[in-house]
Amino acid sequence: MSVLELRGVSAGYGAAAVVRDLDLSVAAGEVVTLLGPNGAGKTTTLKTAVGLLPARSGEVTVLGRPVGRRVDRNARAGLVLVPDSRALFPGLTVRENLWLAARRGGPGWASALDRLPRLAPLVDRRVALLSGGEQQMLALAKALLAQPRVLLVDELSMGLSPVAVQELLPIVRSLADDLSVAVLLVEQHVDLALGIADRGLVLHHGRVVLEGAAADLLADREAVHRAYFGGTDAAHA
Repeated sequence: MSVLELRGVSAGYGAAAVVRDLDLSVAAGEVVTLLGPNGAGKTTTLKTAVGLLPARSGEVTVLGRPVGRRVDRNARAGLVLVPDSRALFPGLTVRENLWLAARRGGPGWASALDRLPRLAPLVDRRVALLSGGEQQMLALAKALLAQPRVLLVDELSMGLSPVAVQELLPIVRSLADDLSVAVLLVEQHVDLALGIADRGLVLHHGRVVLEGAAADLLADREAVHRAYFGGTDAAHA
């Protein structure tokens, strides 16, 4: 059963339409990666899905209910975004960032360290002193404290080395496998992203031009390359 669904969604900024007639779904425990060049509409898709940007047409639903414009209310319903900015407080410590993210009545901040134990020795370090990979781990830990049903992750690898990305992506996979979280991942490292995903979609000029099982897309890199840089008619691998 799909947890997150976008049906016929178009969205954009001002007079410009960035995403056009997009159909997309993510099931519980599934990782779907959204690929495409800069300007393809990937971040716009995530912002529309989480309610930061209104859909001009079409519908976004989580567990069958329409997503509204109240992002805080959407988050309480389990729709959580990890933005490419990471949304951390650099002047505060890891512990303080986690404490602020913990929900009243939810798991305490220390529970996030069970899944991300590399943060444990860093709890009293200011975020500004963390490496990029450690900051991204903290952003994932904060998202985990929100008890997500759907996790939207925008450019996990932004500013990180391939080694750090290889460490982080399996953590994302584990959230789907162990907690049945539906994950929609925007990523530029095509092979690494497809390596932990169940399905992949390639956007070009706001439209899905290629989609299929992640293993099939990995096996046909030529088709992915054509879709990524040149676009094709909507196709299924």
